[in-house]
Amino acid sequence: MMGGYASGIVTLLAVNCIAALGICLFTGFTGIFTLGHAGYMAIGAYTAAIFTVQYGIHWLPAIVAGGILAMICAYLIGLPTLKLVGDYYTIASLGLGEAIRLIIENWNSVTRGARGYPGIDNFTTMPVAIGFLIVMSIGMFFLVNSNYGRAFKACRDDYVAASLLGIHTARYRVLSLAISGFYCGVSGALLAGFMSFIQPVMFDMAKSTELVSVVVFGGLGSISGCLLGTAVLTLVTEYFRDISQYRMLIYGLVLVLVMVLRPEGIMGTNELSPRFFKRMLSRFGGGLKEKTE
Repeated sequence: MMGGYASGIVTLLAVNCIAALGICLFTGFTGIFTLGHAGYMAIGAYTAAIFTVQYGIHWLPAIVAGGILAMICAYLIGLPTLKLVGDYYTIASLGLGEAIRLIIENWNSVTRGARGYPGIDNFTTMPVAIGFLIVMSIGMFFLVNSNYGRAFKACRDDYVAASLLGIHTARYRVLSLAISGFYCGVSGALLAGFMSFIQPVMFDMAKSTELVSVVVFGGLGSISGCLLGTAVLTLVTEYFRDISQYRMLIYGLVLVLVMVLRPEGIMGTNELSPRFFKRMLSRFGGGLKEKTE
């Protein structure tokens, strides 16, 4: 049995991992850098909060509804904006994420504005969060290894060449954004059930930057790296909570060290698999053999 604090950390870690999986699909596998996905988390969080508090809907369909609404918004946003490429979309995503937050902050009749939304049932327990993480991780694994996943990777590796080969790159980019929006929406809904109180400021640009940083830290194009990077940075932040004035300095230092020593991230494009461990063991064994000779 875990204590309350430890179970809370595991729950928060699972919630963050789900959002990071969405960013991993869009940035890591489709190759589009984004700074606005906290907005989709906000949509999921407020949808679940309103459904459960005002309408008395069970938390499970409320979480799914939060993910679906975030997916629809991401799809509608992606249709005009994903015609932009490179840094132009990054700037647009930053503005769109802030626009979503500001709409929520000023829509007092529905979201209660900047005061926040209290009284949310504490439905995100550790088993619930872990259950969602397992199901959505398996779904992401099958997605990136399917024909859709190969199309996403083709868009990432060479957008022009993929178009010439007959891949409808614009459609796949929008689809990737919609799916990543669903993941962030579910994560936001779970966060609302974990915190029991949400505010628009919780979903600002700093949250979007944090999500992207854990994906880059773990390795672009690696589901295992995404989950590992989220775990490391979340635990580092919590471990140094007692020295709150310095913990973000340590957080940044860890990021810088990994980016300098291993620019491709912890895992790069590799996945934690028997083949990966076998390759690492053979490499380690070969290094030892050269030293002994």
